[in-house]
Amino acid sequence: MEARARLLDLAAFLDRLERARGVDDHRVRGLRAALPLLLEKDAARVAKILNLWSDPTTEPIEKGDSKAASGVWPKIK
Repeated sequence: MEARARLLDLAAFLDRLERARGVDDHRVRGLRAALPLLLEKDAARVAKILNLWSDPTTEPIEKGDSKAASGVWPKIK
């Protein structure tokens, strides 16, 4: 029942996004990119999604561009 409630919550969130105006930000792009991975029959789904959302760069940046983490790499495609 908990998984059902979370799935319905996610569906409601996506419905609200579709009604909203504007361009999807990187967090929405990350969510949409993760949905096909969620449906895979693979024990590594969590790792794949976390890797998808992670910053793949290896060089440190000089200065951060925000005060808080957003959960998804801002340059995700």
